[in-house]
Amino acid sequence: MRKRDHNVLTNAASLLVCGLLAGVVVAAAAFPAVAMSGLAAKAGAETFGALPTEFTVARAPQISYLLASDGKTPLATMYDENRRDVKLADISPYMQKAIIAAEDHEFYKHNGVDINGVARAFVNNQSEGSGRQGASTLTMQYVRLAIAYSATHPADVVAATEDTSARKLREMRLALQVDKEFSKDEILTRYLNLASFGNGAYGIYAASQVYFGKPPSKLKIEEAALLAGMVKAPTTNDPTTKAGYPLALDRRDYVIQNMVDIKAITQQEADAAKATKLAVKDKRTPNGCIAANVNSWGFFCDYFYRWWMQQETFGSTTYDRERRLKSGGYTVVTSIDVQAQRSADKAVRKAKSENSKEAAMVAVVEPGTGRVRALAVNRQFKLDDPRHPKNKLSSDPAKSKQGIRGNYPATVNPLITGGDGVAGYQAGSTFKLFTIVAALEKGIPLSYTINAPQQFKSEYIIDSSSPAACKGTHFYCPTNANLKAAGPQNMWTAFAQSINTYFVPLQQQVGAENVVDAAKRAGIQLRSSSDAKFGGTKEAAHQWGAFTLGVSATTPLDLANAYATFAADGKYCDPIPVQEIRDPEGKKLDVANPRCEKRFSTDVARAAVDAARCPLGDNSSTSKCGNSRTASVVKGIVDAPVAGKTGTTDSGKTASIVAMTKQYAVAGIMADPDWPQTNVKMKHAEKDGINPPVYETLRDAMKGKPRINFEPPGQKISEGDQRSIPDVKCQPVDTAKSRIKGAGFEPVVSDTKVASSCPAGTAAGTSPDGRTIKGGVVSIQVSSGGGTPPAGNKPGQPGNPPGRPGG
Repeated sequence: MRKRDHNVLTNAASLLVCGLLAGVVVAAAAFPAVAMSGLAAKAGAETFGALPTEFTVARAPQISYLLASDGKTPLATMYDENRRDVKLADISPYMQKAIIAAEDHEFYKHNGVDINGVARAFVNNQSEGSGRQGASTLTMQYVRLAIAYSATHPADVVAATEDTSARKLREMRLALQVDKEFSKDEILTRYLNLASFGNGAYGIYAASQVYFGKPPSKLKIEEAALLAGMVKAPTTNDPTTKAGYPLALDRRDYVIQNMVDIKAITQQEADAAKATKLAVKDKRTPNGCIAANVNSWGFFCDYFYRWWMQQETFGSTTYDRERRLKSGGYTVVTSIDVQAQRSADKAVRKAKSENSKEAAMVAVVEPGTGRVRALAVNRQFKLDDPRHPKNKLSSDPAKSKQGIRGNYPATVNPLITGGDGVAGYQAGSTFKLFTIVAALEKGIPLSYTINAPQQFKSEYIIDSSSPAACKGTHFYCPTNANLKAAGPQNMWTAFAQSINTYFVPLQQQVGAENVVDAAKRAGIQLRSSSDAKFGGTKEAAHQWGAFTLGVSATTPLDLANAYATFAADGKYCDPIPVQEIRDPEGKKLDVANPRCEKRFSTDVARAAVDAARCPLGDNSSTSKCGNSRTASVVKGIVDAPVAGKTGTTDSGKTASIVAMTKQYAVAGIMADPDWPQTNVKMKHAEKDGINPPVYETLRDAMKGKPRINFEPPGQKISEGDQRSIPDVKCQPVDTAKSRIKGAGFEPVVSDTKVASSCPAGTAAGTSPDGRTIKGGVVSIQVSSGGGTPPAGNKPGQPGNPPGRPGG
């Protein structure tokens, strides 16, 4: 608001007199012998002629606040200077009067420069033995602070504070201009928001919080006077130190008495205030993720920080972005769900202690928005002090011998989200979902059957010395976890039991490059150099036979977000740690909005989820999961429609699981971040395995949330082109094979004979019987004689041995 114009002649006279007197005052200090000479007057006048005519002020650095998704639970604060601008109405009237009493009694009477004060200072400073007097008004002090904060070069900051006549004259000139442009209340507000109060407190809001733990509107007389007395020498008059406390009290009492002199308070109020014993706090505002409100939330805070540093909205360089975060005064409502985060923190630590070399990592993502609701790991978020290290020696024997310490119990590495050298961990059979998706996109339905042998000889070429190669060849030959043949399987049953020898041939049929592409579109990043080499081109990916078994490194966050894509009917969203960002003026920024796009058809996504309901003990109206599941308890524990998958790598070096509802996708991985080749076998269902942290997090996150069912897929993508299987009971096996092949199916002969009334060696029946997909596998059961013909297994219920739990 523009202040009333002053009388032109008054302004001119003030400017001239001030200019001359200022030069004289400063010159008197530097050259006492010639204080009244023409030299001093000349210096003042020449400097005056070169003064700028405009005054612009950059916003002083402001603290940024990070809050949880409820908009009130504090997460962290970020700042270069602990400052938060407030309006004058939010500052105690006592504080307003106290600063005037301490610094400028005539503030509301002069035009920005106190001519009498300048003259008085000049006369005083000529007297031998007199203490030095200044003549700076609050307006001039504000000008000095504003110039320093608006400076773009260090030399400008020095120029704004150096003890020269040029600096003093410039302050006077600009103070007159400021007094014309702004009202007294505006100047007072600006000054109180800029001034430094020591102990990292800049501005009255921070000072009130640091020293008294209250907003500035609640400051009492004695508190306001103490703060007002600190601005001249905040280090000397520091009430939080033993030496500074009595000096601060003396200065406080001086200010209180001055408040009486300017008639701001009565003598009775002053006496009472002086007699009050002050309880001064030393509550520095926490700064950065290391000082997060809850230590374990530091991992989420760090993820937010890394996300912010990638947003061009906040500057073209990382330096600009960091300065905006730490000085821009933003209020950031993050996406962290307090209920889910607290549950995840508790669950991972219940499974594994902070001192365990195994890291139990959990990430929670909201389908349809990509908002990251929780990130948890059984670690402390802090740097291990290199002078007094407390971390254990690395679990990697080679590093341990060198005395290198590991990432436990404390680390600031992004174990859950990846980056800074953290490429991730193998997630095992959770990747089989991407093979299902690629197959569905090729028109292969969920009911598609493949005869899954104990070992499958693929067309993928690998090193012949690899233990995964078929003996005496260079072909990749995967086996099942239980080292048994699984027989005819469809996508539901194979996914429920995690049958390797179903998914490798299925991947081979649809093209590994298409499976890799599906994973990438779902958000899986190939962070390691070897993964980037295998999956970098279609040609290279075509030979990546083990991709479907989860040999690529990933992170819990990427895995949760990938599965969330399918829970959201194929809508992929960038993972994002915020839900609202407001600038200091309260304006919402678009950068906090979800960034989503449709990457898979709705029917493909729903069909993939339908298969994913099987491993966790759930079913839809179309699911034909069979009786064996790898983690069937999850459905009952979460008590909601669920989908997901478990995963285990060779020798159990990692263990993983995804469990999701329509509202949350939770992914967990247990691994040794320090030594991927660990000799520790990671667990699943056990209390110290990865399954409990995931389903407990999902269970608790779902408390109070509606139970929303997954939509079942359409019949065509689910069942495909169904055809009747010929009845071949009691026929010679060769005849049965011919008839089944002629009907458009792929016949296989079961190695296991069954009791049947049919002659031994003839066909006792088929599995499945009745109907199945055109081109699907039909197993011919061979009779051993002497029994009742079998009724035949229904599609989706092959009665095969279960896969290894956690596969």
